Amino acid sequence: METLPSYDEVVKSLRQKKRTKHLLFGNGFSMAYDPKIFSYNALSTFIDDSQNELLIKLFSIINTKNFELIMQQLDNFAEIAKAFSNDVHLVNKIEGASTTLKNSLIEAVKALHPEHVFIVPAEKSQCCHSYLNDFLANSGKVFSTNYDLLPYWVLMRNDSKIAIDGFGRELENPEEIIKGEDAEFSELRWGKYKERQNVFYLHGALPIFDTGIDIVKEEYDSQHYLLHKIHERMESKEYPIFVTAGSAREKLNHIMHNKYLSFCYDELCKIEGSLVTFGFNFGEYDSHIIDAINKAAHLGKPAGNKLHSVYIGVFADENLEYLEKIKGKFMCKVNLYNARTAKIWQ
Repeated sequence: METLPSYDEVVKSLRQKKRTKHLLFGNGFSMAYDPKIFSYNALSTFIDDSQNELLIKLFSIINTKNFELIMQQLDNFAEIAKAFSNDVHLVNKIEGASTTLKNSLIEAVKALHPEHVFIVPAEKSQCCHSYLNDFLANSGKVFSTNYDLLPYWVLMRNDSKIAIDGFGRELENPEEIIKGEDAEFSELRWGKYKERQNVFYLHGALPIFDTGIDIVKEEYDSQHYLLHKIHERMESKEYPIFVTAGSAREKLNHIMHNKYLSFCYDELCKIEGSLVTFGFNFGEYDSHIIDAINKAAHLGKPAGNKLHSVYIGVFADENLEYLEKIKGKFMCKVNLYNARTAKIWQ
């Protein structure tokens, strides 16, 4: 670890090479904020720990941990049961399982999450914003595999002018405006600014919802915390988009069946220059991310405009040993740096 270059040395080297740098961060980004309340498995272990027999059977039968899919299946199953069965007990059992799953998710999120944006100290928020801004202000893109609200909060609280997540409001009544009526705008819909998008949630995130027609982003208002509004949407049978635990193949299958997730993944496959990672361990279920990096590197072909290198942040000696073993999976140059030297939150 001590022999690895520091984060500042990596940035200096890329600057000298005039290389565009992009960022990919995982759960270690949130753990660096507070390791006591963020963990790698917190959002999926509640499924495994569920005491609801029906839920356990459903996860076994459907053979997935795709939270969004399970919730939709339960909703559909309840409606079918109402239409074809007079068994009120069965319907109640299904609806009870659905409620248990919704509440379990919210409880898991609350347990591992600060209650609202202003719990994050201002100096930590500003420091993190500077870190992210260094990529965005220099034509780089930021990719996250996290579900939590920390990056969203940081960019919002610091009123970032250059962070573009692809969401915007659409004018709903253009014809009425011509007649002199007030303008009416939609909720935050994904797509309006996707051509300029530079912040990507590869596995989705808690504020992002698929309504069946549009991808929308939940936001604060003066009355409610964001977690409360997420809960309200779930009560209305709208569910956050996020790719839960599973094999790399299962994750990629989920990604490719959602227009927002597939767009974000495709953008990772197109980056040029160098990629810096922080808190992302490239584990056995992350091969779809390595595949995207290799596509960006043009599968190792000697081409000019491509991803030339990846700089992987290392936190401990055991990580170092593991990363040395998997270097051969990458079709571009792999460099390791001491992640503990990156000043993200302080």
